[in-house]
Amino acid sequence: MAHRKPEKPHENKPTIDSQYIQQHLASERTFLAWIRTAIAIIGVGFLVTNLHFTMRSSLSPIGDILANVIGVSSVALGIITIIMATVAYMKKIDAINNQTFRTPKITIMTLGVLVIVIALIFAAYFLIA
Repeated sequence: MAHRKPEKPHENKPTIDSQYIQQHLASERTFLAWIRTAIAIIGVGFLVTNLHFTMRSSLSPIGDILANVIGVSSVALGIITIIMATVAYMKKIDAINNQTFRTPKITIMTLGVLVIVIALIFAAYFLIA
């Protein structure tokens, strides 16, 4: 006969998080989407840099500088995206539980502007190189 441990009373109590399960799961999916986006941004930077230096003999010196800027800025933007997504996710946990959630407009605007800057550097690279 199997012996069962007596259950602790606090193990069966619902948590505050469990009252808003759907919102927390949606927040987690959003966080993971930001992580995937950051990985894609980093990957594109590596791709451009790698392709540039593979075709190095036919490109200009300013193209070298732009390729390096694209690579470094893509990695930096990816890291910034991961940090901002993590901070936003941690804030959302409490905001959802306290029913004080507000849309992170500044975070979205900041990341949007940074992506536009990288896109402009890409455009300059492809026009020059």
